[in-house]
Amino acid sequence: MGPPAPLLPHGHDKGQLLGQKGALGSRDFRALSLSPKPAACPRPGCELSPWHNMPHPLCADELLCACDVPHCSTPTCTGKVCFVSKRKEDGTITQHRGCFSQHILENCNTPVTEQYGMRCCDTSMCNAELEIFLQGTGALRGWRCAWAPSAPQGSPSGTGMSLLGLSPTDPNAEPPSSSTLSPPRSTFIDDCTTGSGSGLPFLVQRTVARQITLVECVGKGRYGEVWRGVWHGESVAVKIFSSRDEQSWFRETEIYNTVLLRHDNILGFIASDMTSRNSSTQLWLITHYHENGSLYDFLQRTALDVETCLGLASSIICGLVHLHVEIFGTQGKPAIAHRDLKSRNILVKSNRQCCIADLGLAVMHSQGSDYLDIGNNPRVGTKRYMAPEVLSEQIRTDCFESYKKTDIWAYGLVLWEITRRTVVNGIVEEYRPPFFDAVPSDPSFEDMKKVVCIDQQTPVVPNRLFSDPVLSALAKIMKECWYQSPSARLTALRIKKTYLMIKI
Repeated sequence: MGPPAPLLPHGHDKGQLLGQKGALGSRDFRALSLSPKPAACPRPGCELSPWHNMPHPLCADELLCACDVPHCSTPTCTGKVCFVSKRKEDGTITQHRGCFSQHILENCNTPVTEQYGMRCCDTSMCNAELEIFLQGTGALRGWRCAWAPSAPQGSPSGTGMSLLGLSPTDPNAEPPSSSTLSPPRSTFIDDCTTGSGSGLPFLVQRTVARQITLVECVGKGRYGEVWRGVWHGESVAVKIFSSRDEQSWFRETEIYNTVLLRHDNILGFIASDMTSRNSSTQLWLITHYHENGSLYDFLQRTALDVETCLGLASSIICGLVHLHVEIFGTQGKPAIAHRDLKSRNILVKSNRQCCIADLGLAVMHSQGSDYLDIGNNPRVGTKRYMAPEVLSEQIRTDCFESYKKTDIWAYGLVLWEITRRTVVNGIVEEYRPPFFDAVPSDPSFEDMKKVVCIDQQTPVVPNRLFSDPVLSALAKIMKECWYQSPSARLTALRIKKTYLMIKI
């Protein structure tokens, strides 16, 4: 049997609310599924609070919740929902426990980020021992992974609470500042962030989509268009899918709502909605906006130095490692293979680090159930970046590792694109796509099969790269991504560890 029916906020339909379960952990969803409280105390001794000579709130259809001094005149407060919140500001973490006088679903559903988090529960004193852990933050500086704060996933800036214009209705529930804790030391030192959350709750996503003003079209593709929009004064990217590509929109929405997908090197997801504009149905995917555009566009107009080259390459592999690795736990993350990695599906952030986008073809795998979720999308990947086993139709479609190896092949081609645009001794080539000298501008499946499988060609690595120790190491990595045998190729984690040993 499923969880008990939740109390529905006024004006919301039960089906909409239950749709949020995909964006929440099962434990959180159960905590928010509040059942009507009994009119009378169900057990002896509950008439009095364990701490004070006062009626127990269960008897008055209210909860007794732990509340931190000095925000409360006593160590407890009464309300409909208990909560614990934690906020990080200027390196200091503060925590607060309290209650809301009304059950406001959006307050409790704020995604946990590296800067703010909130958890709610619905039994008396349940928040006294309830813990919440902010996520560690990883931001590449140069080419190494380091720890630094970044904006929460659900918005371009600010916390989820401030964006929604929400605040605790109980006067005791002020911004957290009661107890100061030392920042938790992550066990992933020198690693990229493990990320957290999956965007805003579904009901809030629908609200966000209706608050966006489209400003300008910044890109077009086979899937539809990408627009720059404005939401609460901040730029966001709105990917508008064509109706024939509904499965890609659905799949990408499904994967972005995976718990713990959030990562500095994965495109930040805000919301997804099916909306009506000009008497036609549009499928929207709303994400963070990066004005540098795709890596493909960036490389065409920008020549790179060695440090920037390494930063772009290592940030991509950090994102790919996060996708490929399964995270175990109550709110874990399945392993994910991208299946359409290319320079057009990678965006360049303002700090010249990359984030991976377009998860419409991704496949998911969980070791626990040994279930391979391929999705229901008739779309195929980009032929120019297809691995030999895909072109020869010999890939093991029932084996998740096979899909990860195709990502590595494609990563090697992206690495080749980056290194070609890196200046060595004053020399740099114009941007060209992989196999530009062997196939037409829009190659067919057979064109690529002949070049990659029959002739077993790989892109030519410029000799000038070997005069620089860093670029020489990158050239070696890309060649080890291009083995005909998938099992001989490097893993994403092995590549990442190699980058960590490179000295500039």
